[in-house]
Amino acid sequence: MRLKRSASNKDQIGFNKIACVFMLCFWVSWAEAKQHKFEMTIEEVTIKVAPKLDYKVFAFNGQVPGPLIHVKEGDDVEVLVTNNTSTAHTIHWHGFYQNNNWRNDGVPGITQQAIEAGDSFTYKWKAEKTGSLWYHCHTNVNEHVGIRGMWGPVVVDPLNPTELEKTVTKDVIVMFSTWESSNASKFGQGGTPADLVDYFSINGRSFPSTQPLRVKKGDVVRFRLYGAGGGFHSFHPHGHDMLVTHKDGLPLAQPYTADTLLVGPGERYDAIVKMDNPGRWIAHDHVDTHVTNAGKFPGGAITVIEYVSIPMDDWYAWKDKSYDADFFFTESMKKDYGLYNQSIFAGKPIESKNRRRRARDQ
Repeated sequence: MRLKRSASNKDQIGFNKIACVFMLCFWVSWAEAKQHKFEMTIEEVTIKVAPKLDYKVFAFNGQVPGPLIHVKEGDDVEVLVTNNTSTAHTIHWHGFYQNNNWRNDGVPGITQQAIEAGDSFTYKWKAEKTGSLWYHCHTNVNEHVGIRGMWGPVVVDPLNPTELEKTVTKDVIVMFSTWESSNASKFGQGGTPADLVDYFSINGRSFPSTQPLRVKKGDVVRFRLYGAGGGFHSFHPHGHDMLVTHKDGLPLAQPYTADTLLVGPGERYDAIVKMDNPGRWIAHDHVDTHVTNAGKFPGGAITVIEYVSIPMDDWYAWKDKSYDADFFFTESMKKDYGLYNQSIFAGKPIESKNRRRRARDQ
């Protein structure tokens, strides 16, 4: 005699199967999480922000912006940081949740002792939050972050990207910042309300020292816009609308279209642009004073979207430009997950007597 299963038993069996499949998928996803161990130094270098502006900075791995860190959701990361400068620093991992991990938030006197000159410190974190994140110093932030270039991008790819994200063919990282020429050669000064900001930049360089963005018709470009310094910036690409999809790494419930996007200090926006209008288009900060160098136009936060199908005119400002495809970290974003330095951002070392003394680990 066979016993018939009750409807409730069948429902329970069905639920158990679904739960098992869900748990299996969850386990497989997290089992694929990788462990990364990176090393970074902080160096005193001079960078050329603009043709007439050499600037002393504290630079992660000797470059501004700092190297790209690109990982996947769920990855575990360790970063050994060695301070080769003459003053104390930390790294704050901006936008990271740091669940049960607050001592790695990077705030001196709150979560850790500062990394003194010659010392090392190991940060450990899990890539929980996804999207456009970043890191920056949290010591004397008005100077170190505001005018000394102590920042760099982190991109955490989601395990389950949206359908819109899957259409992206090119990632473009744009980090806005400001500079004070009067304090370019003097560490320990500047970044206060009394100081004059007179240079403005994309990825640490002011036009004409920036680079063009070269595209072809049909490209789907994701601009990752960062307010890296202390200023407000208004990004405007001519000839195209942007679909704003993410704010501070998080997907928007209702993406919206704009042709100008205001980016404040610390903020990040992801904006997707379909390259469907061949030509040569300026893309710039629409705060009008921000397209000058020491008050002279053109300069500042300017780049140009160049469709490769458009021939170079003899009179074009960048006709003979020496091109670096990784100025916007585009080539580095195509590589496997890791930490990537960009030679175009490297500065000239300033001699320092500091040496590594001891390492600390959180």
